[in-house]
Amino acid sequence: MLPTIATGNVASATASTGYTVANSCRFNDDDSAYMHKTCSSAFDTDRWTISIWFKRGTLGIHTRLITCDNGDGSDDDYIRFDTDDKMEFMIYSGGVVGLLKPNRVFRDISAWYHLVCVWDSANGTAGNRMRMYINGVEETSFETDTNPSSGANATFGNTSHAIEIGQRGYNTSQYWDGYMAEVAVCDGQAYAASDFGEFSEDSPNIWMPKDISGLTFGTSGFYLDFEDSSNLGNDANGGTDFTEVNLAATDQATDTPTNNFCTMNPLVPTTNITFSEGNCKMATHPSSDTYGGGIGTFGLTAGKWYWEIKMASLLGNHTHGVISELTAELYQNVTGLQMDTGVTNFRNDDGGEMIKDGTQTTADYGIFDDGDIMGIAFNADDNQISIYDNGSAIVSNYAISTTRGTLFPYIGSGINTTFEVNFGGCPAFAITSGNADANGYGNMEFAVPENYYVLCSANLAEFGG
Repeated sequence: MLPTIATGNVASATASTGYTVANSCRFNDDDSAYMHKTCSSAFDTDRWTISIWFKRGTLGIHTRLITCDNGDGSDDDYIRFDTDDKMEFMIYSGGVVGLLKPNRVFRDISAWYHLVCVWDSANGTAGNRMRMYINGVEETSFETDTNPSSGANATFGNTSHAIEIGQRGYNTSQYWDGYMAEVAVCDGQAYAASDFGEFSEDSPNIWMPKDISGLTFGTSGFYLDFEDSSNLGNDANGGTDFTEVNLAATDQATDTPTNNFCTMNPLVPTTNITFSEGNCKMATHPSSDTYGGGIGTFGLTAGKWYWEIKMASLLGNHTHGVISELTAELYQNVTGLQMDTGVTNFRNDDGGEMIKDGTQTTADYGIFDDGDIMGIAFNADDNQISIYDNGSAIVSNYAISTTRGTLFPYIGSGINTTFEVNFGGCPAFAITSGNADANGYGNMEFAVPENYYVLCSANLAEFGG
């Protein structure tokens, strides 16, 4: 069983760590977002280590974490996901020099993963010349395991080659989609995963980040901590900074391996829905009779929780609220759940109405317009929900459906509608004010209601999901 990241999912949210990762960077492939720099000094061709913490946004496509190439593809060293959601660690120079492709697939878009890839071609043991670790455990089961010859040279870090975070140099169709944190490349070092992370003493199957500032990064190594929103490509190790392309200060996130935030969940079957911006933006597409729905990645059974949704572009009615635990039947029919048993939501139609278990109960709360921000305060302890319009409560302590157990944030909509969701970790819309909850987490447009908290694993550990 793959060890979990310390805050990679709700179940592991109780783990603690002495080291906190403050920020990550969100990459949206629709924006063709990436960063790059040209190597001025050559790497050690025999030995280096790459460490990246990542959270996926889209599955089933070619998408690259890091690349180093000469621009025409004849030299092309990279780490990417293939269309089968398996990872590839490739060294290519006019042909395959070395390639690791584990049998494992990576399809949990709610979790943070940690990857360490080691190039050590001078190692006397052929099987140790390329190594890959996931969440602290070395991969040993491979679909493809092509070991380099002794002393083979990697082209990664060759002088005048470009290192790119989040895309492929000569073929720009493989942009990264999701989040990255703690991107480190150590030139001349063959480190183990334990140099970058550690298992929790209290929960030995949980993998946690460590402070890596004391590692040896070598002549050309670098460390991206994404803590400067005005310079996301800053090399915290003091080397040449990366140049950002189609990245902005709003792409700095507090959704990190030590505090994982809720996002929308593209794995739930949907119709005519596109998710983007780190799964914090949801758009429904033209269709005369199709209703689309989406849910959050965190299920809730206790606590008081707050999130926001900006009405970016509206056409027709839409609903927002909570949906009960997804049974097999519900899971296959989530696109039609705007009015169904186990759903409680606000419907932006007929003057604004509340719907519970498929029945309209009350109406005329007022409707939302383009640009308005809906706040949802969900009280899982007392089974109530409140709705806010631009910071003012329009529905207070409305009794929710308790037909089924665990509840999830829910958004449903008709055609041509776009929502920008803010669970607090990386808002899909620009925040003009900035409000955290009482624990200091989240970046919300309006004040978080008293005794309510944003949906992150640090809060779930304290208040229960």
